[in-house]
Amino acid sequence: MKQLFFSFVILTAVAGCVTTESAKTSTTTPPPSGSDVFIGAPAPTPPAVEPPRPKYNLSGFPLPYRQGYDDGCNSAQGTTRKDVSRFTRDADYRVGWQDGYALCAPKK
Repeated sequence: MKQLFFSFVILTAVAGCVTTESAKTSTTTPPPSGSDVFIGAPAPTPPAVEPPRPKYNLSGFPLPYRQGYDDGCNSAQGTTRKDVSRFTRDADYRVGWQDGYALCAPKK
């Protein structure tokens, strides 16, 4: 319940700051059966690396959230980036990825 509330608060706070961009086309090939990585896709943000600075202020959020947000936003814009094993075990990364994907996806 806390995660749902936290996600809602983040989406609400950041929604006014989002700018729409045209979707990029993806040239990645699907992963081989049982693989977590897309061939030809950039690697997800490593756990110890600070992601590039986003358009909005995420400085108060934990590093895994910011990394997930960056990967989710890139995925929504056409460059699939997702650390599947980390997504399943790290709640901060998962919520960040979901928020980044939702806020950066092209609006219909």
